[in-house]
Amino acid sequence: MSTIIAIDGPAGSGKSTLARALAERLSFDVLDTGAMYRALTVECLRRGVDVTSDEAVSDVAHAIHVTTLPDVRVDGRLVDDQLRTPEVNIAVSIVAALPAARAAMVRAQREQAAASTRGLVAEGRDLTTVVFPDATIKIFLTASLDERARRRGEESRDSVARRDHLDSTRSASPLRQANDARLLDTTGRSVAELVEEVVGWLENITSN
Repeated sequence: MSTIIAIDGPAGSGKSTLARALAERLSFDVLDTGAMYRALTVECLRRGVDVTSDEAVSDVAHAIHVTTLPDVRVDGRLVDDQLRTPEVNIAVSIVAALPAARAAMVRAQREQAAASTRGLVAEGRDLTTVVFPDATIKIFLTASLDERARRRGEESRDSVARRDHLDSTRSASPLRQANDARLLDTTGRSVAELVEEVVGWLENITSN
């Protein structure tokens, strides 16, 4: 198995920014699982599917192919500009909480990881606990609520807090820090500084 850096954390903690910076530094691939769930949500809304129906949403998840690099696409169709609409912001936590739909997406995520030959930086909310429990290094990002709301300018502080609650209390793969994940607070820290810290951790692990 290639080296996998798995990053979990709540909305706005800096997962996507750090994952892409690390991937560039290390020449690794990136897997943005949050974008995959948003893309699934976009497709469900486009098809008029009931996003509260696990069976209906999982059927869509099995039927489509989602890619996240260099752009987010569903069956080759670009959906980047649809990922953070108010409708998707509301529905994505509902979709991501559905057990069968989530199982379908986890399989897709593992398939994409298996296809990577360069190493992988994966980010989401259940990667260290469910998707990649044997990742080379596990990281749980955090930041203050005010900082996270500021970063997600299209969402209010209340919206981000709502996402936190839904993600951490859902029955299927709730957001939580894995016992062996390293906690990394990104509040007030530069991306370059965070990258250097993680690269240092990785070098220590792989040299032992």
